[in-house]
Amino acid sequence: MSVHPGPVVAPDEAGAVLAREAARFASFGWMRGTAGNLSVVTSREPLRLLVTASGRDKGELDPADTVLVDGWGEPVVAGSGRPSAEAALHARVVRLTGAGAVVHVHTVASVAAGRRHPAGVAFRDLEMLKGLGRSAHDEEVVLPVIANSQDMDVLGGRLEAVLDPRVPAVLVAGHGLYAWGADPAAARRHTEVVEWLLELALTAP
Repeated sequence: MSVHPGPVVAPDEAGAVLAREAARFASFGWMRGTAGNLSVVTSREPLRLLVTASGRDKGELDPADTVLVDGWGEPVVAGSGRPSAEAALHARVVRLTGAGAVVHVHTVASVAAGRRHPAGVAFRDLEMLKGLGRSAHDEEVVLPVIANSQDMDVLGGRLEAVLDPRVPAVLVAGHGLYAWGADPAAARRHTEVVEWLLELALTAP
């Protein structure tokens, strides 16, 4: 699914947006402990993202528990806090796709599906595929799976190598799900749709 650069989130609203979205995903059990991270774009020129800070409980995130980073995931203001260790990957997704928001969740289904289908998870003939902007019939949609790495440059290169502009998500083996969209609502929708598809892939005969 190609994403044309969407509207940015106003800087004075972005923290509250991240806190609200994080609380929603945490309530599903998708961001347990301090796992997972989210970002929203607050500026395109220059590229700026507000990212959840490292080590925070996403179910109790405060709008101040965020860090503004540049287009490479580096903090814009020195001493402003430590962004998620994966901020650089968020920034790369935005640069590659034009997304306005990126979601990373650690779900059991995403890890299990990545193990069961290391070459990618294929779906077809499902109404839920419409939530990704794809046809519900007669079209195969493959969710890419990439090997994990603690080096964000390496991980970003792997993501870029398999990126399908028609599929706004990727699984990182043994890690979790990344999904994105033109704005926070679209990123949330794609995350929830992909998670539903993964749960089906694990339970269907």
